[in-house]
Amino acid sequence: MEQATEAPLKKTPLNARHRASGAKMVPFGGWDMPVEYAGGGVVAEHTAVRTRVGLFDVSHMGEIEIAGKDALAAVQRISSNDAAKLAVGQAQYSGLMTPDGTFVDDLLVYRLAADHFLLVVNAGNIEKDYDWIAEHIKTAGDAIAVNASARYALLAVQGPLALSVLQPLTGVDLSAIKYYWFTHGEVAGIRSTVSRTGYTGEDGFEIFVPPHSADRLWQAIIDAGRSAGLVPCGLGARDTLRLEAAMRLYGNDIDETTTALEADLGWIVGWKKDDFIGAPALRAQKAAGIRRRLVGFEMLDRGIARQGYDVYTTRQSGNSDPAAVGRVTSGTQTPYLKKAIGMAYVPIEDAAAGSEIDVDIRGRRTRARVVAMPFYKRRSST
Repeated sequence: MEQATEAPLKKTPLNARHRASGAKMVPFGGWDMPVEYAGGGVVAEHTAVRTRVGLFDVSHMGEIEIAGKDALAAVQRISSNDAAKLAVGQAQYSGLMTPDGTFVDDLLVYRLAADHFLLVVNAGNIEKDYDWIAEHIKTAGDAIAVNASARYALLAVQGPLALSVLQPLTGVDLSAIKYYWFTHGEVAGIRSTVSRTGYTGEDGFEIFVPPHSADRLWQAIIDAGRSAGLVPCGLGARDTLRLEAAMRLYGNDIDETTTALEADLGWIVGWKKDDFIGAPALRAQKAAGIRRRLVGFEMLDRGIARQGYDVYTTRQSGNSDPAAVGRVTSGTQTPYLKKAIGMAYVPIEDAAAGSEIDVDIRGRRTRARVVAMPFYKRRSST
């Protein structure tokens, strides 16, 4: 009887570079990825991004292109946000929704041309997302979807010094790129698409390049950033940074059981556009009102709330054996804010800032308070 074997982990074009740099490698979404680098660790990498600048390899992310005369109609059908509002050179955060208004995935939509879009999706969902998109744009008209992930490597330069580190490497005026806009040009002599986006809550840029050029660009940025204190950063710091900024993580905070409204992401729904997949369910839920919502919380008692820990409401204090009302979706001790924070779905009656909840930490009921999100917001924006 043959035993099933797991597929080998995929590797980004920078895998050898990470290993040579002493990175601790872990499986993530089917990829062999660095979680932290030797000599620093998550706290040092997180702090570098908040105070200076960090460099991430995010080449594991997927890229799906939709092109054709009816490409806009196709994107409008399969994504929740209103892509008609995008100018060429602009991007937006959006969702792939099920008919129930829940998440197949979250994604970024880039408008490359009037009839050409680039969708950046999560690494573990590439094949699932592509199959979903290809199937559901068939009725949109003249449009085709292509899984173009093999054509791209993606590097992210994030932090308050990102612009000053990257600018000497390119003739593109980076200061002219607005938040969630992008342009094309050369970086370190490499044909690139430069986007003012990121997943850290800081200013920064994400750079799409051909995979064979990724190593050369990585080293050029490392060299350019040395005097600024730039450090390479892994998935560990990427996760703590995005949590401080209250950015949702697919598989933790959003998935096929959570709607856009429950996730407090109603702003990525194009309420006025024509029907899209999930629109009837979301409109009905908006009219009826949601019964639970994703909230941020800070621990009041000592302890760190981790993903999966049960959440109770203090309204249950008179019940001798209360049932959990939800679970922590993300939680950590934040390196920069130096607080134990997290996100959880709670009943709408307990979702207001200032409400107190309890988190079960290894059998101990621990107090926490609902707070406004994001937990961290940078002081200036462009």
